Parts: sequence; C-alpha cells; structure tokens
Amino acid sequence: MKELKIDVNDSNQRFDKYLKRVLSEASSSFIYKMLRKKNITLNDKKADGTEKLNTGDIVKIWFSDETYAKMTGAGERDELYHSLKEVDHNINVIYEDDEMIIINKPAGIKSQKDTPSDISINEMAISYLINEKGLTEESFKHFHPSICNRLDRNTSGIVLFAKTLKAAQELGEALKERSCKKLYRAVVLGNIEQNQQIEGFLSKDEATNKVSITQTETKDSKPIKTAYRPIAHVGDKFTLLEIHLITGRTHQIRAHLASIGHPILGDNKYGNTSINKKENVRGQLLHAYSIEFEDGRKFVCDLPREFNGYI
Repeated sequence: MKELKIDVNDSNQRFDKYLKRVLSEASSSFIYKMLRKKNITLNDKKADGTEKLNTGDIVKIWFSDETYAKMTGAGERDELYHSLKEVDHNINVIYEDDEMIIINKPAGIKSQKDTPSDISINEMAISYLINEKGLTEESFKHFHPSICNRLDRNTSGIVLFAKTLKAAQELGEALKERSCKKLYRAVVLGNIEQNQQIEGFLSKDEATNKVSITQTETKDSKPIKTAYRPIAHVGDKFTLLEIHLITGRTHQIRAHLASIGHPILGDNKYGNTSINKKENVRGQLLHAYSIEFEDGRKFVCDLPREFNGYI
C-alpha cells in the first residue's frame, strides 16, 4: 500500500485528474475500476474521482510495489530527475517567489526541447529547483514544474516558469485570456515615426516552420494584431520599437513587421540577409522586455548588450 499526502501543488484539482498524473501509465478505465473496488481511497473513504482535493488529504493506493511502479512509470521518472539534476542550472532570475520564477532567457537557447537530447531553459530551471531550492524526487513524481510561455530560440527575454500547479493554472489562464500585457523591444529596418496598430492574417507552413501574412483571410489562417511605438532612431536606417503583442501567434512579431517592410535586424528567416551580414549583428534583435499582470505587478528585463549600438 502507498500513502500519499496532498500538498499545495496537488490541491484544488479533481481527484481523478490527480490520479491520472500519478498513475500516468494506467488507463482511465483501470483507475475508475480501482476507485469502485476501493483499491484507491481518499481519506479512508470510497471516492468516485469527482472530489476536489484539499491540502492534507490522504490518498491510499492498495497496489503491490511492482504494480505501483509499473503504473507510475517510476523507473523513467527517477531517471529523468537524476539526469535533470546534472543539467547546467545557471539561469538569470529576475524575480522568484513560492509560486513562480521569472527568467531572462538568453538568445540561442530553446524555451522547451524539441528532441530528447535538447537542453532548454525549461530543463535548466528544473535543475535550478533541484540543486538550489531542494525540489525533491518525490515532489517531482507528482508535479513537473514548467515554463508557461515560449519564446523563439533566438528571441531573448522574459519567460514565466511555474513552480506549482496553482501557478501553472493561473499563469496559463492569464496568458490564454491576454489579461497580462507583454511588451517586446526590437530593432527594425527603416525609419518609423508614428505609433501604429497593424492587423492581418497569419498562416503557418508546418513543413518549413515558416509563416506568411496576408491582409485577407485564407484557409487555416488566424487573425493577428500587433501594436508598436518608436522609442529611438539610428539615423534613417533603424528604429528601436516597443511592441505590444496583442495576439500571440508563431513568429507573429517577426513576420508581421517584415510584411510591412520593417524586418527585425538579425532575423535570418524573415529579415534582410544582406543588411544582417553588413551590420554583422549576432542574432535577431528581438527581446521580451516586460510583463504586467492585472494586479499591477510589472517586471522588466533589461536589453541584452547586442542592442547597445542601436539605442
């Protein structure tokens, strides 16, 4: 028999959802069968899975050690925890509390891994929690802390990382509903004098991982809105923009600005390659600069040194 005590990371969710995370290798029908047969109990009582968990609740799972290990995928999770412990955890923390971390992601590092061998800012942040904040192997089995927003590999700046399930839910909802305001800064080609909001439709080619912008709706396209204001100029050649990402689509800022003749400097996918080569700029000059929440909290992430010659 295994006895599990519900902590803050596992509270305020349905019991069946919790069990599906813990018993990740078990089918839903198997879990509900075990509930009906009282092989899984909540506070020593029969449960049907619809109950909402509270901190301090006791879950008992009456499985053999072999069955429990098989249904939880314990071997793989243990291996993952120990492999993450060895990952470089030198992250630039802008802000941290008991619920979340705000990280300054450097350009050149992925937000999340695409292949098993990748090391992304997500793995680095988990390693930071293990090595610096005492994230235990047992806690990791029940909840994997994770980033909540993604930046392109070559975009730097603010990444939100949830340390708890509550934070993951709240941050995910805020990002989905656009209740938090995200501002970016970018150096673009050309002289922009006026504030403006631009709109259009974005389509993605999965084969090339590249998007296109049109002014009329097409099949599978999605509407986009991008607002910007000029902050500084480098002669007539370049403008430092502050950009409000109103909708959040793949490569939206990069492709939208390029579509109106103001590509981001250093962007080799949507930008002007000859200008990029001439300027010898290292990486695209696009940075997730600030985020402001509904409660008034605002966090700012300073521009990287690559912007220095264009401010």
